Amino acid sequence: MTHRKKLLNLFIFASIAISLVGCGKEAKKKEVSSEPISFKKSRWYTQQQFEVGKQVFTANCVQCHGSRGQGLVEDWKTPNPNGQFPAPPLNGTAHTWHHSTEVLFETINNGGIPLGGSMPAFKEVLSEEEKLAVIAFVQNLWDNETYERWINMNAKL
Repeated sequence: MTHRKKLLNLFIFASIAISLVGCGKEAKKKEVSSEPISFKKSRWYTQQQFEVGKQVFTANCVQCHGSRGQGLVEDWKTPNPNGQFPAPPLNGTAHTWHHSTEVLFETINNGGIPLGGSMPAFKEVLSEEEKLAVIAFVQNLWDNETYERWINMNAKL
């Protein structure tokens, strides 16, 4: 196994561990704005990817992650009575921004059940373009500081 592959596997393992226990110091829960979610320029994705991602997110993700990625429960780190973890916020206040695009794809493909959650796998449900568009939409929910932290974290790999 190459050194780069070992580093990637280590990063994936660490990301999964972080997703299970949280990232320690979390940002304060952000108020959910009633303003429309609009496209943020100067990021890696296009406005078309953002628009497609918004549609796919609304059709497949809102029921668990909320319309603005805010999550539906405040204590998403504590398992439900059924033993599964609730869906975390995706708006930059939880751990999602810690994950590379590859790990986000893997989570969308395989779902959260292998990690103790209840998210279904979308590998056979969404196209690769739709998955990438959902990632674009989710990252568009992040404020600029969170997005920059994600860029800096992933530039080091």
